[in-house]
Amino acid sequence: MRALVALLLLLSLPAAAQTVPPVVKEGKTVRLSEHVHVILDELVPAVPNVGIVVGSKATMVVDPGMGRRNGEAVLREARKLSRNTEFYIVTTHFHPEHATGEAGFPPEAKVIRAAAQQQDIEELGMQWVQTFASRSPAWAEQLQGITGFRRPTEIFERETSVDLGDVRVRLLRLGPGHTRGDTVFFVEQDRVLFSGDLAMSGVFPAFATPQSLSATWIASLDAMEKLGALRLVPAHGPLADASIIGQYRGYLTALRARVGELKRSGKSAAETVDAVRAEFPPKYPDWLQPLRIVSAANAIYAELP
Repeated sequence: MRALVALLLLLSLPAAAQTVPPVVKEGKTVRLSEHVHVILDELVPAVPNVGIVVGSKATMVVDPGMGRRNGEAVLREARKLSRNTEFYIVTTHFHPEHATGEAGFPPEAKVIRAAAQQQDIEELGMQWVQTFASRSPAWAEQLQGITGFRRPTEIFERETSVDLGDVRVRLLRLGPGHTRGDTVFFVEQDRVLFSGDLAMSGVFPAFATPQSLSATWIASLDAMEKLGALRLVPAHGPLADASIIGQYRGYLTALRARVGELKRSGKSAAETVDAVRAEFPPKYPDWLQPLRIVSAANAIYAELP
């Protein structure tokens, strides 16, 4: 039940928003640093900020979008930036708008995935694809033909790195937070961090799987802050600096403390949710999707003694 509630909350977008085709825009790639380029999501639902990290030997694509056609568009953009023939595909988490674009890449492209993210895919991946496809014809069109996820070329547990030539990318599995397999990517020479849904600008965090935990989410934010990134590329929304890490930590710490207080006073989970839904949106008036407080409070209530 908790998984179903989280999924419905995560997809609780206005019907009109779901009619907008979730298309990664070609010709809109921006250069963020010496090696890092980003195709911005332009705030379109079900479109991620796509990263392209170009080295002298290889190119890494972060979150290639939803479905084959978006993946093919991302590949064309990457080829405009580099003559490399070696490609790596990585994803911040398993959700369809981040991972299924891998279908648009040639078979020789190497998929690197955290073991926990692979577990998410095996247990939940196609369920999420089917749910996304059911939301609107526009989303279903992009997911047409997706019958599974690619097998990874390499699986790692907590951390690995890839030398692209003149630039190295660290891959760190930090979940469970948004999902069990949350993974971030730190481009060391450029000090750019792809933070996934673990830290975003102006939107409430989503507890999206049964494994989502506030304690490890906060620990993940601590680990991200220690990297010393200058620029952050969140999964969705505006690009940012490291200050959004502290904003998420402040919110999650305060919510965790308040839920714990209410639970210790004898409040039920439903009463606790009602209380924090009334209290927290006014504290963050500019943040979008306040309904996500429901899944967060329920997860924290179950997590705390």
